[in-house]
Amino acid sequence: MHNESFDSIIIGAGHAGIEAALACSRMGLNTLLLTLNLDSIGMMPCNPAIGGTGKGHLVRELDAMGGEMGLAADDTLIQMRMLNTSKGPAVHSLRAQMDKRRYHERMKRTLERQQNLTILQNEVTGILTENGRVSGVRTDEGFTYGCRAVVLCSGVYLKSRILIGEWSRLCGPSGLTRSEGLSDALRSLGIPLQRFKTGTPARVKKGSLDLDKMEIQYGDEPTPAFSFLNGELHLKQDPCYLTYTNQKTHDIILKNLDRSPMYAGRIHATGTRYCPSIEDKIVRFPDHDRHQIFIEPEGRTTEEMYVQGMSTSLPADVQVDMLHTMPGLEHCEIMRLGYAIEYDCLKPNVLDRKLMVRSIPGLFTAGQVNGSSGYEEAAAQGFYAGVNAALYVKEEEPFLLDRSDAYIGVLVDELATKGTPEPFRMMTSRCEYRLLLRQDNADLRLTERARRLGLISDARYRRLVEKREGIAETMARLGTHVPPTDALRAYLESVGESVPQSGAKLFDLLKRPNVRYTGLLGLFDCLEPVDREVEEQVEVMAHYDGYIEKQTEQVRRFRAMETMPLPQSFDYMTLDGLRLEARQKLNAAKPENLGQASRISGVSPADVAVLLVFLKRGF
Repeated sequence: MHNESFDSIIIGAGHAGIEAALACSRMGLNTLLLTLNLDSIGMMPCNPAIGGTGKGHLVRELDAMGGEMGLAADDTLIQMRMLNTSKGPAVHSLRAQMDKRRYHERMKRTLERQQNLTILQNEVTGILTENGRVSGVRTDEGFTYGCRAVVLCSGVYLKSRILIGEWSRLCGPSGLTRSEGLSDALRSLGIPLQRFKTGTPARVKKGSLDLDKMEIQYGDEPTPAFSFLNGELHLKQDPCYLTYTNQKTHDIILKNLDRSPMYAGRIHATGTRYCPSIEDKIVRFPDHDRHQIFIEPEGRTTEEMYVQGMSTSLPADVQVDMLHTMPGLEHCEIMRLGYAIEYDCLKPNVLDRKLMVRSIPGLFTAGQVNGSSGYEEAAAQGFYAGVNAALYVKEEEPFLLDRSDAYIGVLVDELATKGTPEPFRMMTSRCEYRLLLRQDNADLRLTERARRLGLISDARYRRLVEKREGIAETMARLGTHVPPTDALRAYLESVGESVPQSGAKLFDLLKRPNVRYTGLLGLFDCLEPVDREVEEQVEVMAHYDGYIEKQTEQVRRFRAMETMPLPQSFDYMTLDGLRLEARQKLNAAKPENLGQASRISGVSPADVAVLLVFLKRGF
């Protein structure tokens, strides 16, 4: 295989690499997927779960565009729950506990059966360029493979190091081989790197737990699905369990803080703010008497249970002592110790909106190598970078999503425009248009747009058309004006709503907080039974009608700025009207449009006004 050429090469077979490889090969590119270890394809070294607040949106969007994560999750989950149901639909998010071994096997089998895709276990040590563009890769065994595009999805393996107390090892997650040469190769290409840290908790043996002392956590019935192709799922679910830390737990941790690598100064990397270790929780929230700890199964063929909420790098003896203080864990047996892992990653503001390194055409990056954290963020970036790598090779227009299109657009913009000083996690609060970008309407927003990519099956497109037509027909029926009949009066009074004296449109009745489509259905012949997804859409459209209208207007204003391009070769240091900090930041970021410029840290509204004046005059 020496000097063999491919259209595209994917480095890494984690969640980002899987989606990138499938996107490129399904779009017709002859693709090579290189991974350090075939047994780590789709591995879940931290929590074997997919989804969660904000993250579930990414999975739904990925599925709507033909990605694989949602389908694989539905095939291999052992519990599914919809989070935030006490709040509005904008923040509803699916989360599934996975059978991690089955998920790995499912993804590996999908890759192995994919046409146009070659899979090889080998370590990449260099990225080759010619005339400033990507031309191939070099492996540690001296092989070279030519290509026109590379998607780097190396995860947390770049010069990674695991730490447990005073002990450390130069390796990747779960003790796997780390990548030795890629960090230096990236630096030699002029790509700046930073060092991040994350961690994972211990795994304990189920048979050693007293589950009766914990609160049982069941999955949702009926079971919702990630994939729009699946509707509702009908499967056996396994429970999770809830217990709590206590003062004795906290005392043990505080007594041994000096033995924690982070607090002892042995870690020289930035940790994640939104998934803190148990040490950080105790220090940062001293007023909390207890912290929730979820005990979650790692699969149906193993006794390993994941201690969610107890990420730590404390020494082994401390981990044993603190776990034994919690209800149900008094006699637990640790099967794997928790650990911290530090690793190299890019400073992602070197990327453009395609997730391509601006200074090296053909080099795309995705996942934790971009400074993000989480399987879902990685998969979303992998798909997005893979699609744009394929379009780059085909010399076609890129596939771009902005902040008003999708959570994926927000994710890419946050990384490429703002960069990140710490492991980045997607959350609903980062999305300013979250009422429009709900997880339930991801197919309505994105499937049609993704159809040109060749990744949308006929079956998926038919489901979209049927759903869209069902919504349109139902909305037309809801435009009917109805009189205040006795049946309507009885229903409205039963749900605590007043009765309109002269009648009302059905849509206006549905706007009321306590009114449901099923409640109106039996009252008027003009309404017909509809699918659950259609019912969900029309109810959201009614209940949040005014807010949706306001947010739609905000999107119009946002897009007006996004359509004002800025010259890529312009030297902002020559614009005297800008503050010095703004000139420096704009020169470094090279924003593609005025909207992107406005989101750069250090660029003020006054600076944006100056740019607008120069845009109107012409640079």
